[in-house]
Amino acid sequence: MNPLCLLGLNDSHLVALNEPGHRLQAEARDAFMAMQASAAEAGFQLMPASSFRSFDRQLAIWNGKFEGSRPLLDANSQTLDAQALSEPERINAILHWSALPGTSRHHWGTDVDVYDPSLLPEGTKLKLEPWEYEDGGYFYPLSLWLTANMERFGFFLPFAQQSSGVAIHSGVAIEPWHLSYRPLSADCASQLTLPLIADTLKMQQIAGKTHILKQLDNIFVRFISHSNED
Repeated sequence: MNPLCLLGLNDSHLVALNEPGHRLQAEARDAFMAMQASAAEAGFQLMPASSFRSFDRQLAIWNGKFEGSRPLLDANSQTLDAQALSEPERINAILHWSALPGTSRHHWGTDVDVYDPSLLPEGTKLKLEPWEYEDGGYFYPLSLWLTANMERFGFFLPFAQQSSGVAIHSGVAIEPWHLSYRPLSADCASQLTLPLIADTLKMQQIAGKTHILKQLDNIFVRFISHSNED
């Protein structure tokens, strides 16, 4: 893949889904639509909550959490005071829930966050938190169906297990809503390199840049560990 597409800096690799505002690579789109049709036969309304996300969008999320204009959560989904944390602590807190710009799997057009709006209680806002997809949560029936069926369509969960981290607020959260189309995403993951990410971030206005570049080796190890998940 073109390096700019890999980093989310170019979107020429994408096509539109039926749902407005959502895009994937053509092969991933076709596989997702086939899975949607199968889910519908089973009584589920499988919908994207997030698909392609540009570098700039990921950068806005990152900077907002770092600066305190967006909610920053701990591993238990409790709000943190970003300004009360050191910059390295903030970085690790953000990384629990959000990817570093340039390393998000959503840049590739292979990954999609899913939910079933028909299972969401009226007046309830979608949170994309693990408990919603676990036993007793709104989307647990959908999770069971996905576990049994997604592999037939080429999808897997790259964040199916909690990873171990390197510092305070360490680890990457479980994301039972995040599906990745393996036939394309595995190749994308293999192309993303530490020097490519470093060179890109050096040119960007990213909050915490000095400490990010110091920690980049460890951050990249986290990325690699999840890119190799079965």
